[in-house]
Amino acid sequence: MRDDQTLVTKVKLSGIDNKFEEEASEYIQKEIRPNSSINLFIYNFANGRNGQYRTENIRNVGEAPRLLDSSLVEISRNQIERFLINKGYFNVKVQDSISIKKKKAHIVFHVDQGNPFYVRKVTDQIADSSIDSLYEKLGSEFKRLHEGMRYDSDSLVFERESIYNLARRSGYFDFLRQYVRFEVDSNLTGDLVDLKLIVDNPADKDEHTVFHVDSSSIVIKSSTGSTRQTPKVDTLASAMFFTDHSRKFKPKPLNRYIYMRKGDLYNIDFENLTYDRLYELNTFKSVKVNYTKSDSTHVNANYELIPLKRMANRIEGEYTFNSGRSGFNFGNTYTNRNLLGGSEQLEVKAQFGVLFDSGLSGSLLNRVYNRDFQFGATLTVPRLIVPFRIPLIGKNGMPRTVFSTNWQVFDQLNTYSNRYFINSISYIWNETRYKVHQLTPISLEYRIGRLDEDFKQQLDKEGYRLYIESNDRAYIGLGSQYSYTFNTLRLNNLENFFYFRGAIDVSGNTLGLISEVVDFKKNESGENTLLGVPYLQYSKIETDFRYYKHLGGERQLIFRFNPGVAVPYGNNQNLLIFEKNFYSGGMNGIRAWQARTLGPGGYNRSVLPDSLRLNLRNLDQLGEVKIEGNLEYRFKLLNNFLGAKLKGATFIDAGNIWRLKDDGLNPEGQFKWNGFLDQIAIGGGFGFRFDLEYFVFRLDIAAKIRDPQFKGSDRWVISEIFSSKEFNERYLETNYPDKYNFIQYNFGIGMPF
Repeated sequence: MRDDQTLVTKVKLSGIDNKFEEEASEYIQKEIRPNSSINLFIYNFANGRNGQYRTENIRNVGEAPRLLDSSLVEISRNQIERFLINKGYFNVKVQDSISIKKKKAHIVFHVDQGNPFYVRKVTDQIADSSIDSLYEKLGSEFKRLHEGMRYDSDSLVFERESIYNLARRSGYFDFLRQYVRFEVDSNLTGDLVDLKLIVDNPADKDEHTVFHVDSSSIVIKSSTGSTRQTPKVDTLASAMFFTDHSRKFKPKPLNRYIYMRKGDLYNIDFENLTYDRLYELNTFKSVKVNYTKSDSTHVNANYELIPLKRMANRIEGEYTFNSGRSGFNFGNTYTNRNLLGGSEQLEVKAQFGVLFDSGLSGSLLNRVYNRDFQFGATLTVPRLIVPFRIPLIGKNGMPRTVFSTNWQVFDQLNTYSNRYFINSISYIWNETRYKVHQLTPISLEYRIGRLDEDFKQQLDKEGYRLYIESNDRAYIGLGSQYSYTFNTLRLNNLENFFYFRGAIDVSGNTLGLISEVVDFKKNESGENTLLGVPYLQYSKIETDFRYYKHLGGERQLIFRFNPGVAVPYGNNQNLLIFEKNFYSGGMNGIRAWQARTLGPGGYNRSVLPDSLRLNLRNLDQLGEVKIEGNLEYRFKLLNNFLGAKLKGATFIDAGNIWRLKDDGLNPEGQFKWNGFLDQIAIGGGFGFRFDLEYFVFRLDIAAKIRDPQFKGSDRWVISEIFSSKEFNERYLETNYPDKYNFIQYNFGIGMPF
C-alpha cells in the first residue's frame, strides 16, 4: 500500500432509524466497505512481497484492500440521502466525516432524518373509462396507497407495476408502464403530501386497444439451436401450428401447456404460465415467445424452444469418516429427458458404498464393516395417467405420474444382510401454488432380511429372540401413501409464514379384508402369508409443522415441531419392520447426536454385551413414536466470504423416539404419558451456511446438553463437558466400544429445514 493510500477499517451510520439502517447500508459503495479480515489476509498472503503488493501477475484470491476514496464517500452519502427521501424524509440531511489514524480510516455518515411526510389525500385521473372500471373493480386486491400512510416511493412503484399487470392480463397488449405516473404535491402546511395517480391514453387515441389471440405456433430447434434438419410439421386444433426441427417431440403433450389459444383475450398471466410449465418439463433450456399482429386487434403467439441434450450422465463420489470408521460412496446417474417424445424423464441410478472399521484386524478387505449397493429407475410423465377422464390441472403446477423401482443389497459384517425391492406408482399435483398433494395408490415391496447365523445364535442365547424375529425375516407389503404439503414455495423467502407437511402410510388393509374370505396359509408364528412370506399390516403418520418469523434484514427465527407414530396391527401386530421405524439424531434432526444413536426413551446400550454393542450399532435404537422440536435463529455474517454469502445460525434441538411396547430389548424405551417428558434429549449449538445462491453448504456444530440415557441429574451432561476426558473414560468402561462425543459436527448441503 502506497504512502498516500489509507485502508478503510470502519464504516458507520449514525442517527438513522434502526428499521432503515440495514437497507441504507447497502447504498455504501462496496469499494469502501471494510474488508473481511480473513479475505484480506488471504489476499495479502498471496500478493504481498517484501512489504509491497504485486503489480503484475496478481493472484485473484481473497479480497483486495478497500482503500479510502473521497469520491465514493460522496456517492454513498448522496445515495443514502436519496434513499431516505424515497422513504418520506424529504428534509433529510446526510453528512460524512472521516478520521484517519495510522493509515486506517473510519467513515461515519451522520444522518439528520427530520420528520417523515404523510399522505393527506389520494386521487386518480384515468383517461380510459374501461381501465378506470377495471381499477375500481380489482384495484382493492393490490392497492397500497391510502390516506395517513408515510410517503414511500416503493409503494408508488408497486402501484404502477400492479396497474400495468392488471391491464396486460385484461387484453391490453400494447399497454406500457410509462402510461402510469404520479403527481406528488408536498407544498402543503405541515409534513403532508397529496398523491395523484394518472393513467394516460396512447398519443392520438381516445382509448387503449384490447387484443385477442389469432393463432399460436411452436418451433422446436435442435439442442444446438440449429434449424438445418427437415422439420416434423403438424397442425392441431385451435390454430396451433407445430414445427419440430429436432424431430423428437410429439405435439399433443406440449400443446397441453400452451395457454394462449385462438380466440382468447390476451393475458400476460397465461404467457408467464406457459413459460413456467414449459421450463418445468425439464426438457428445454430456452423458451422464448414473440408476438406478431395479424390486424389491429389480434396477435399471433410464436413460441421458440431449444431443448436440452436428450441424454446426460453424472458420476458422484464422497468420502466419509466418523468414530474410527471410514469409507466411500460412488454413484452414477443416467438421465433421458424425452424418452417417448412427450417430455417423459427417465432417471436410472446406481450407487455402491463401503465402510471400513479401523478397529478390525487384518487386511483392508478384512476391515469391511458394511457394503451397500442400490439401484433405482424412475420414469416421470408430465400428466396424470388415470383410467378415467379428468380436466387439465396444470395451472398451479406441473402434474406428474411417477413410476419407480428400487433395489437394495446390504451386508454388515458378522451381523446382518438385507435384500430389498420396491415398486410404486405415484401422482403429484398442485391444488394451488402453495398446496401440493402426492398420492401413491400402489406400493409393492418385498424384503429378505437375514442375520448372520453365529450372531443369531448369540442373540438367541442372550434372550433377544424378539429382535431375531423382527430382523431375520422376509415380508411382502402392499400399501398406499398420501402426503400434503403447504407453503414449500415460500421456504426460501424472508417473510412470516407457516409450513406444513403431513404424510400417511398404510399397508396390508386390502389383504387383511381378503383374508376374511380367503384362507391364506399361515407360518409358524400364525401370520397369514402371500407367496410364502407374511404380509405387512400397519399404519404410520408423521407431520412437520414450522413457523418462519422474519425479523428484518436477513434475520429469521424458525420453530419446528415434528411428531409421528407408527402402529403395527392385524397380521403382524407385535412387530414393525426396521424400515418403517423412526430414528433420531442426524444433520436434519437433533444435531448433537449422530443419526440412529439417540433413544429410544432412556435406553442405555450398557445393558448389551460388548459383542452385541458392536454388531447392533444403528440397529437397536429405533422406535414407533417420535417427538422432535427445533428452534433456530438465522442471521447474516458477511456479504462476501470466499465468493459466498456467509450466514450464521444458533439452535436448540429437543426430542426423542420411543417404543410402543416394552419388548425387553430396550429397557426404559417404552413411551409413557407420565414419563416421556423426562426422557427428552436436548442439544444446542451454532452453524455456518455458505450461500452460493444455487445451493448452500452447511456446517453445524452441536453439543449435547441433556442426554436421557442417564439417570436423574446426570442427564444434564453439559455439566461434564469441561471434564470430558474423565467422563469419556467412565463411559467407555460401561459402553465399549461406543465412545461418548459431547460435540457433533454435521456437514451438509441445503438447510436442515
